[in-house]
Amino acid sequence: MSTVLEPVTGRIHSWDLSTGVDGPGTRFVLFVSGCPLRCLYCANPDTWHMRDGKRATVDEVMAEIEKYRAFLTTAGGGVTLTGGEALLQPAFTAGIFRRCKELGLHTALDTSGFLGARATDGLLADTDLVLLDIKSFDVTTYRKLTGGDLSPTLNFATRLDRLGVPVWIRYVLVPGWTDDPAAVDGLGTFLSGLGNVDRVDVLPFHKLGAHKYDALRIPFPLRDTPTPGPDLTERVREQFRAHGLRAL
Repeated sequence: MSTVLEPVTGRIHSWDLSTGVDGPGTRFVLFVSGCPLRCLYCANPDTWHMRDGKRATVDEVMAEIEKYRAFLTTAGGGVTLTGGEALLQPAFTAGIFRRCKELGLHTALDTSGFLGARATDGLLADTDLVLLDIKSFDVTTYRKLTGGDLSPTLNFATRLDRLGVPVWIRYVLVPGWTDDPAAVDGLGTFLSGLGNVDRVDVLPFHKLGAHKYDALRIPFPLRDTPTPGPDLTERVREQFRAHGLRAL
């Protein structure tokens, strides 16, 4: 008897087109549902729970992506999976990336790396770029900021280097949380020891997601935290540059 394979499905929140911030060129950005962390500055609390997402098959997602295939290719872009946390649904993510590569589309994975162990070598072979969010290099601060452990992310970063997968580091700058000079230098030292880090994006903390917390009737923990000024942002970028890294 032949076996009928069930289609790979996942839970998605939404999708959008973006330029410049989610990988090179114009991107089809798919927001998947579900995340194991609870970052205090999270701008997408509406993606935390898989149960709140819409169920979709890989075929359904690819049908949407293919509508933009020519445009994405011409614009030097591709497909980015973010969330939420795409590695909470590794088979779904792997299925989409495999199909994207068959279409010749550039793939980028936006992840905290906390679930990096769930990414198979096959998935990573179909990943052209990882946007790795390292929330803090201080273990205590990382736990207070995210509710999780730092070590899985650093292990994943080391594994990506070993596999030769290009990485853009994302570092959200939050005054009083991630601006400690010693922690920034510690991260700079760690990253300078990797050979696959193309750039470090220092992203100033913002409150654009505050209205989502209001709509969900949950408190926004950093509502009273100031956003960083240009001097602080440039200081942190210069610290990374002092370690030979390209910081933007």
